[in-house]
Amino acid sequence: MPDIIQLLPDNIANQIAAGEVIQRPASAVKELLENAVDAGATEIKLIVNDAGKALIQVIDNGKGMSETDARMSFERHATSKIKNIDDLFHIKTMGFRGEALASIAAVSQVELKTKKADESVGSYIEIDNSVVKKQEPVAMEKGTSIAMKNLFFNVPARRNFLKSNASELRHIMDEFIRVAMAFPDIFFSLNSNGQEVFHLESGSLKQRIVQILGNNYNAKMVSVQEKTDYMNIYGFVGKPETAKKTRGDQYFFVNNRFIKSAYLNHAVMGAFQEMIAKDSFPMYALFIDLDPSQVDINVHPTKQEIKFEDEKIVYAFVQSAVKHSLAQFSITPTLDFELDANIQSLDAINKPFTEEKKSSVASSSLYNTFSKKNQAHFIDTKSDLKHWKEFYEPAKEVTINNQQTIDHGPLTIDDRQTDIGALIQLHNTYIAAQTTEGYILIHQQNAHERILYERFADAIAGQPISTQKSLFPVTLELAAADVALMHELLIDLNDLGYHLEAFGNNTFVIQGTPADVPQGNEKQSIEKMLEQYKHFSNDLKYSKREKLLRSIAWQQSIKAGTVLSQKEMKVLVEELFACATPNTTPNGKPTYTEFKKTDLDKMFGR
Repeated sequence: MPDIIQLLPDNIANQIAAGEVIQRPASAVKELLENAVDAGATEIKLIVNDAGKALIQVIDNGKGMSETDARMSFERHATSKIKNIDDLFHIKTMGFRGEALASIAAVSQVELKTKKADESVGSYIEIDNSVVKKQEPVAMEKGTSIAMKNLFFNVPARRNFLKSNASELRHIMDEFIRVAMAFPDIFFSLNSNGQEVFHLESGSLKQRIVQILGNNYNAKMVSVQEKTDYMNIYGFVGKPETAKKTRGDQYFFVNNRFIKSAYLNHAVMGAFQEMIAKDSFPMYALFIDLDPSQVDINVHPTKQEIKFEDEKIVYAFVQSAVKHSLAQFSITPTLDFELDANIQSLDAINKPFTEEKKSSVASSSLYNTFSKKNQAHFIDTKSDLKHWKEFYEPAKEVTINNQQTIDHGPLTIDDRQTDIGALIQLHNTYIAAQTTEGYILIHQQNAHERILYERFADAIAGQPISTQKSLFPVTLELAAADVALMHELLIDLNDLGYHLEAFGNNTFVIQGTPADVPQGNEKQSIEKMLEQYKHFSNDLKYSKREKLLRSIAWQQSIKAGTVLSQKEMKVLVEELFACATPNTTPNGKPTYTEFKKTDLDKMFGR
């Protein structure tokens, strides 16, 4: 039998290798930006068209390459950074494996222009499907310009797996932000379809963070800086009040390389323990510097997952540094607790204790009873404490006439019954209502989420919600990463009663909102909706529209702790049981639970 094992052709081998390195346009952006940083550039410009599918171009003013190096750079595993095995364990550059350009050339059409400072002309190279089509001299300034066009043109199956332009652009922006944040001393810009999205002047780390994440962090960050012989840590963490429902504003860098580490994230979360809600995430941008021999960054194709020689030391150091910084800036709780804002507003706190009030209090029998020894048995229950028994008085009976119980299907309100009867709100969170079989306990936020979700689903399906025009339009400024997300959601938001217009690079004008959104709360409403949407975005099983419906339903729902009037509770209950699925929230949480009278009787031996 003839031999059947053969070597793969170079172009096919390169395409297979490219699958590890270039998974989407953002992957190529990362590699090209890191190459520009390694070239010593002080200015780096990123240009993308069609979310990188049509064009990704990076222009830098770095040291450039010679004609020979320009050609060699596209060979697989061609690198200037590794000469022996020891070099692999002392990596101080962003790129080092010599895979990026070869992989990019295997799945796109590439044009490279590059020139060294000491050479009179540069080199121009054109590559198509790993094959050099043209190489010639070119006049240009020092630096490198590399443009990759028509990504995956020769791998249509891979191209078909790409997401929408808005989604791919967000991934590109994520990679851009990670590199730009690590090097605040370098100018970065991002231009998408002819519009400048980012223009980041060189400056301090704090300035760069604010440029990227928004001005709201400017006065709400705490500096972190600790140095030891083993490692250094520096950067910023957000104050507890900036914590969000999503972990988007969290960045770890090791030797200036962005990494993902659930382990180190746990260390930071531990430092914030009891300072933020359990389902919230603090902002942080933390940089760890340590000997490269103590880190293995070659464990994943993206180099975003690394291994530490002694991860327990790093964990303890990170947590300690963050705790120390929060304590230094008087963020952590102390024994000198501040009064709750609601308590501080009481008359007893904010009004002066006059001599007249002193004498009035001192003359009361309750004051005399507790200001003298062995007088507890003389407490006057007929005067000062005459209302204590009211705490134990039974609540007024409440009824809801139902045609059927939960055993036979969802509870429904009798259409002929116009008066639901008195309802009781417990802990400003639950609504208790009597039924023919016992009583039900409704969670007001869960119930309202279900009501709003079905209302919004109807709106998206063709029954748009009317918009309440803003008397004074509000300007909404978003971080650049959120701008792309907003553009993706604008059409559906319009059906849901939100009327927003783009106004400048990172700004929208809120011209109108649904009637349910109070005037003056428009900006906060949309910001919270975006945060909740990003929170849901981690779940791939939901469509964009489904995530939006759930996000707005959660954002606009009546939160636990809100006091409701009898009329508000009645409307809530009636609307809940008019829903197609009244028993759960969109996320599957129960909206109410039933307590049967027979079970109550058993509890009391009846």
